Amino acid sequence: MRHLMLTFAVVSALAFTDAHSATAEEKGLGIAVETDKRDAGFASWVATATMVLKDKQGNEAVRSFRMMALEQVDDGDRTMAIFDKPADLAGAAVLTYSHALVPDDQWLYLPEVKRVKRISSQNKASLFMGSEFAYEDLSSWQVKKYTYKYLRDEALDGHDCFVVENFPAYADSAYSKQVEWVDKEIYRPRRLDYYDRQGRLFKTMTFSGYQQYLGKHWRPSEQLMENRQTGKSTQLVWGPYKFKTNISESEFTPQALARSN
Repeated sequence: MRHLMLTFAVVSALAFTDAHSATAEEKGLGIAVETDKRDAGFASWVATATMVLKDKQGNEAVRSFRMMALEQVDDGDRTMAIFDKPADLAGAAVLTYSHALVPDDQWLYLPEVKRVKRISSQNKASLFMGSEFAYEDLSSWQVKKYTYKYLRDEALDGHDCFVVENFPAYADSAYSKQVEWVDKEIYRPRRLDYYDRQGRLFKTMTFSGYQQYLGKHWRPSEQLMENRQTGKSTQLVWGPYKFKTNISESEFTPQALARSN
């Protein structure tokens, strides 16, 4: 949610101007609020991506898709991914309406069956098109989706970061928590460690090659999701992003999924 409650702004001020008296929870929330604030106002974006799936033996499968996002003022953002390659996946599409504490709305269109299927909240842990990304991972990040705890300051690959624990505040998450390294300069994630419901390290996602758009919005050129329990990985390589496009609400409906290819 882009329009934050007054209490969030107060906590953010506490976290950054009175760090000695702020609790770890207040400081963690303040970092999240600042992260959200800095990326607000993008309106919409579109980009292409290449997805490289790799198994434990190093065998690869390559896919490509288009992604578009529409910012929402009073709710979570809307996103749609549309696959172009390989041929057996061409036209497959996933639509996500992100929410804060209520379950996200997600729909999947598969061209071979020619119908749109709603994804239940209990199935959000399922793998997205066989990758190491779960359907849950497609949801846009929002401050209220988590509670937070600041852990420490730490350098990661030469970048000064805040390290924060994020605890899902919504039902049916596949994760017990995330540990996030937030770049202090650009307020974007450099790394996310995902822990399963038993508290074991499950997956790690790293972000690299950040580029700035419109003098404000930072996006990574690459994301790598590594499954620490199976040895599999999925790499996303993004093409240039285009912001403030002319996409409309009508393109983000379940009925539009079948027309997206």
